[in-house]
Amino acid sequence: MAGSHGSWTGGSLTARDLLKPKHAARAAFHPAWIPESIDPAVEQLKKIRLIAGTIAAVGVYTFVEGGFAFDEMLENMLTASVVLLFITPLTVGVMLLVWKRHGDIRALKPPLFNSLKLLLLFVGSIVLTVVLLQSTTAAGFFLLLLAPLVIWLAVFVGRGAWHVGANFFGTAGVHRCLPPLLATVTTWLMALPDLLTGDLHGMSLGMGVLFILGAPLTVTGIALTEMRRLDQRYGIRLTSHPATRAPFTPPMPPNAPPMPPVTPPYVPPQGNPYGNPYGPQPGNGNPYGPPPAHPYNQGNNPYGPPSGSPYNGGNPYGS
Repeated sequence: MAGSHGSWTGGSLTARDLLKPKHAARAAFHPAWIPESIDPAVEQLKKIRLIAGTIAAVGVYTFVEGGFAFDEMLENMLTASVVLLFITPLTVGVMLLVWKRHGDIRALKPPLFNSLKLLLLFVGSIVLTVVLLQSTTAAGFFLLLLAPLVIWLAVFVGRGAWHVGANFFGTAGVHRCLPPLLATVTTWLMALPDLLTGDLHGMSLGMGVLFILGAPLTVTGIALTEMRRLDQRYGIRLTSHPATRAPFTPPMPPNAPPMPPVTPPYVPPQGNPYGNPYGPQPGNGNPYGPPPAHPYNQGNNPYGPPSGSPYNGGNPYGS
């Protein structure tokens, strides 16, 4: 795909493409079988939800108290990986039980298996990246050898997190409402330990509540808006079986032209309004036969011989 995703066109990766971690991340975490968004507004909501989810996963509070804590960020990444590895299959399993009441779920196995492969690949990439980052502090001479690989993996994981945060491991291929649901559950589970222990990481109560509850509340609100839009505009509901949802009917544009009438607005009258000038005239027989009477002959022929002598009825020259 060209455009905002760089020069990679979605085909097979070459060795040159593998050197660019953003291309490799898109090929790995956004393959062709993942359906594209059906609504630009939903796509924008996904981006906002992703940003809020990143805040919950990384922990912005590390920037607030005492500067950026690199070790704590790595710990949060590992914690997020564990949460994703367990909570994603568990949440999907609960939804499968719900959908099973409305239809057969065996047809969902292929997209579920593909999503599971993406989940394992992403979690494995995070764990490998964290382990390499932690080992570089004691690597010494090997730091020069590990640095290119660590940088490549860091960009690969960061770019991959953007893709899986939007499509949530391709679960939109199973059900369009699964990504917002999984994002909501994951962010709340990330904030739950701090809420239960009351650990505000040295911040005041107001700041602690803001940075601990702000991300999951934001993600929840955006996810609910996303699912409501899918329901109202496209008939896609979370509790409905993916194969039995209402068919999508595109709405009419606001300035749609009027529909053409069923019959033409004007039908010409049948027949010639002026009659047939070459046909028989009314009250007249054969148009080429003798007329009923000569219009200039009122009983006498003006050009024929006279009926009588104009000179006293006799011969003017005598006999």
